[in-house]
Amino acid sequence: MKVVVGSTNKVKVGAVKRILTPQGYEVEGVDVLSQVSDQPFSDAETVLGASHRAQGALAFGDIGIGLEAGVEYLNDQLFLVNWGVLKTKEGQTFYAGGTRLPLPDELRDALEDGIELGDVIDGYSKRQNVRTNEGAIGVLTADFVSREDNFCHIVRLLWGQFVRNSNCCRK
Repeated sequence: MKVVVGSTNKVKVGAVKRILTPQGYEVEGVDVLSQVSDQPFSDAETVLGASHRAQGALAFGDIGIGLEAGVEYLNDQLFLVNWGVLKTKEGQTFYAGGTRLPLPDELRDALEDGIELGDVIDGYSKRQNVRTNEGAIGVLTADFVSREDNFCHIVRLLWGQFVRNSNCCRK
């Protein structure tokens, strides 16, 4: 069974590989558009981007997985959010959301101006390429939790639902 990730971002592909390669699954990433804003600004938009990525990836394998990060307002506080979607050739779709973490208020204006969180957090942290390394979550947790760790959690949630509902992969 071939699992395809709807992204070539090394963190997203790495998370799926970390969870599924030891179980014997072939995993690859393909460049797929999310078809949403470069910086999704709600749970709904972030889920939609993950869904589009999963659907696009499905054209290249048996299972498509889309992983997407975004931001969401809750009680006038801006939060980092992450979502994943898993789609199968048989028409099954599974959803999972990740950790919610408040973003510093000083990031709000730049994000509202349409600048992507990856670019904003690079400047904030004085680091480079945060989105393909530790992620905003790594910066904001003093590297206790990485972006890949967070996406691994989402992949486990997706895969657990898939296994429970398909009976195909139980050991």
